[in-house]
Amino acid sequence: MARKDLSRRDFVRIAGASAAGLPALSRLGGLNAVFAQEVTNIVFGGWGATAEDEGVQAAIEVFEAENPHITVEWQITPVASDYMQVLYTNLAANVAPDTSFIVSDDYESLRRDGILMDITDQIKNDPLLGQPNYFLEPQETQRCADENGRWHGIGSTWVAPHFYYNAELFDEMGIEPPGFQDDQIWEWDEFVEIAKQFTVDSNGRHPDDSGFDPDDIQRWGVDWPLWWIPIASAVHSNGGQFITDEGLIGFDSPEALEALQRLQDLIFVHHVAPRSASFADLGMSNTQMIDSGRLAMGVDGSWALSWMNPSTMTSPMGTGGLPKMVQPASLMQAHFHCILSTTQHPEAAWEWIRFLATPFYQTHFAKIGLWLPNQTAMLTEEGLKTWLTEGIHPDNYAELVTDYLPKYGFSLRQPPGMIEANANYMNAAYEALANGEPIEETFVPAVRQANEVLRAAQNM
Repeated sequence: MARKDLSRRDFVRIAGASAAGLPALSRLGGLNAVFAQEVTNIVFGGWGATAEDEGVQAAIEVFEAENPHITVEWQITPVASDYMQVLYTNLAANVAPDTSFIVSDDYESLRRDGILMDITDQIKNDPLLGQPNYFLEPQETQRCADENGRWHGIGSTWVAPHFYYNAELFDEMGIEPPGFQDDQIWEWDEFVEIAKQFTVDSNGRHPDDSGFDPDDIQRWGVDWPLWWIPIASAVHSNGGQFITDEGLIGFDSPEALEALQRLQDLIFVHHVAPRSASFADLGMSNTQMIDSGRLAMGVDGSWALSWMNPSTMTSPMGTGGLPKMVQPASLMQAHFHCILSTTQHPEAAWEWIRFLATPFYQTHFAKIGLWLPNQTAMLTEEGLKTWLTEGIHPDNYAELVTDYLPKYGFSLRQPPGMIEANANYMNAAYEALANGEPIEETFVPAVRQANEVLRAAQNM
């Protein structure tokens, strides 16, 4: 079911309004005045591999053709964490870029410290971006706006975890696969039982069968990676919170601890999920495991569709929503596009950031399966046709963005101090979870210590 928000036709009409005025400008001699303007160069910093690099380069080419008085210099670093270190170094040296990718972990810290320019008024006054139904809401405001409703960046896109599965295995077992509609989302206990049906040892025994050997599993039912986005999705599904309303980590609540235990039990109690070392021992990725039939289902981010899609796999592949504990939930995240407050060219910088929030840039990445749109015009029946791609997107993928995520996707802002809290305490807790260590003995003290860091960073 397509969303009935800003239509694609209206979207394109407003976005192209300035271009439509160029003939009149020319008749009045105004076009010569445009070309006579001094050219302003702005620097755009970010990270990524070939796909990101090619997408940004394509966007720059189109933007510069539409804005001949502005040039964009793209400074790319391969890895996000490396880029953020480069950015902090450049900020200290007063050579920071005008505009930048900003990881969600650092967004609040940089906003608090005045490093990101407030663009609230620019968005409100923009004839396109300022429309109340332009972005998917309330998720976009939840991640972009501070406690005073001020925006210091625009989300680049959306990404969210969901199921990938080997459709051939489901057909062979006669099991209805998961989907994105309400009646296709499994209850947690149902999911565990189905995962057991797919899990077999070398003698064909399942986890509940007598003589089953958990050290000789030939096919696992599911892989649920134990890092913060898939973990947070499970915690919220059980009624807990990753980041509480007070801006602290909430992984020590009863609801969160129960969800964490359920995730750990998939490996050590139910024996339906592999330890991370199992992939390393086999020398296979989760994509290869699903494609070869060694894994029935895998939880991964929507970005994985760019390499785990029907065109790249020999076995038929499908997608569906995560199982629910109390409620369906999937954490929606992505990096931000921001203007740094140190820029000497705020008007030109805004024009570039604005362009990145219009259809061309996002469509490029959505077509290859890397991104999900955050613009409602791309979620209409007409808009979906511009990016859903045969051979990349499974048949039901439109339902992820038009039904599942608008209802069950949640977004959040990670508070100042999150990078340090993760590095010093939470990452070790995630590792302990994967190793089977007692949940309360690892997460409760880790959360307490991490929250001390967050309180100090927020002057609480």
